[in-house]
Amino acid sequence: MAVRTPEPLTPLRRTVDPDGGDARDRRNTRPPVLAFLLRAYTFRALGRIASLLIVDGIAIFAALFIALSFKAVVKDAWSLHNEITGAKQYFAFTYLLAVLLFSRSDLYAQRGARPGSSKVVACLFQVTIVAVIYAVASGQEFNSFYIFYGTLFFSVAIVVSMRWAYEVFTGRALRAAGYRRRALVVGEVEDLAALSRSLERSRHEPMQVVAQASITARGKGITPIAELSAIDALLDRSPVDEVILADPDYPEEAVLDLVGACHRRGVRVRISPATTDVLVRRAHFVPGSAAPLFELRPPVFEGFDFWSKRAFDLVVSGLLVIVLSPLMALIFLAIKLDSRGPLLYRSVRPGLGGAPFDCFKLRTMVVGADQMQSTLEQDNEADGALFKIRADPRVTRVGAFLRRFSLDELPQLLNVLRGEMSLVGPRPLPERDYALMTPRHRRRYEVLPGMTGLWQISGRSDLTFDELVRLDFQYLEAWSVSLDLSIIAKTIPAVLRKRGAY
Repeated sequence: MAVRTPEPLTPLRRTVDPDGGDARDRRNTRPPVLAFLLRAYTFRALGRIASLLIVDGIAIFAALFIALSFKAVVKDAWSLHNEITGAKQYFAFTYLLAVLLFSRSDLYAQRGARPGSSKVVACLFQVTIVAVIYAVASGQEFNSFYIFYGTLFFSVAIVVSMRWAYEVFTGRALRAAGYRRRALVVGEVEDLAALSRSLERSRHEPMQVVAQASITARGKGITPIAELSAIDALLDRSPVDEVILADPDYPEEAVLDLVGACHRRGVRVRISPATTDVLVRRAHFVPGSAAPLFELRPPVFEGFDFWSKRAFDLVVSGLLVIVLSPLMALIFLAIKLDSRGPLLYRSVRPGLGGAPFDCFKLRTMVVGADQMQSTLEQDNEADGALFKIRADPRVTRVGAFLRRFSLDELPQLLNVLRGEMSLVGPRPLPERDYALMTPRHRRRYEVLPGMTGLWQISGRSDLTFDELVRLDFQYLEAWSVSLDLSIIAKTIPAVLRKRGAY
């Protein structure tokens, strides 16, 4: 067997160009000062960080002010001067701590790299814990700890809302200015076109898929390549901002070469994971094995996780039932006046472990709608196991309005109180859809179904069935209390946008 002679190492900072010219490290093409001043994205980064710092500062000060004002109003001792002074007293420490934790969590990173609201909620919770510990350790005395949990409640609501508004406003401004991140999608899956459409529909970051490349997949708009290294030539012809690997199953060496080629050009590399890749997030190392092993544990909420989630469901759903009672009375009256039939509709649906339960909904269809479905199957507009028709002839006038704003789901608060559902989780689908699912798809029933979830805040009926299932798997593997709070916070704006609601 021939022994390969190792190539001599070349200095990193300066290399010799093959044509005899002097070449430099691609990361050091200009002197540091000029590189900082001349790159346009530096100014965009400064503007982004400064604007986010201002948004967070205003939100945190407002949360402190409102928390103090709420307590003062209850005690009938409100004074504008006193509440502003009190907010100033706590603001510097709270703001500095929040900024440090936000920065550590990449909440000031580039638009496409910033994590979602769940990370904001988690950071604010950590700020509260650190503030309480500091206050107790420094000997400060309080009549109650209201200032901490009161500020946490208002800061979650205000910071999340203001950051959401910031994302919407800046996203629209970027689109209006014609800004698009140019992307190249590479993969061997058949749904490259569907993935490209999903990327271009993203409201978070304007994106334009300029090309799709594949070794085996064929189709309209897909550029055939012989091997992964051919992406180099594509990048030369069509400069892009990022390369996205869809369900990559390439040789490790080829992927590393591709990543290196992209990074030398300043191109970001992202991966659209397969379901098995998502599972790795919860893999636990098994010590003492002859070979390195990782165990994939079932994503069942148990112990403290279960009881914390259950307690949250009971408290919030109970309050919502009380607060929304007047609205429910008006809806009942509208349904009764619009069409004959019961006010509530009991839909038998698979729940935890596939066990059936009566899922409560406001009646939005004519009486006998279930019997009419078999005649409408040929008009089904959804894929996979779903059944959806935009102009369903069975839907009443009031029902169409209720569906548009998801008001027909409100009675499911009773299912939550009964322990059959959770506020957040995979949506319970009808038995007809469940019967068409594969065993892999039915993994979504390993936890309690929810009133809202990642599906509802990511496009609702506009999503394909595979996208729906992947979002459910992502929720199962990444569940946390902060993720639930984030989904609930995003549900209201998602409903008001009415995107994919029918």
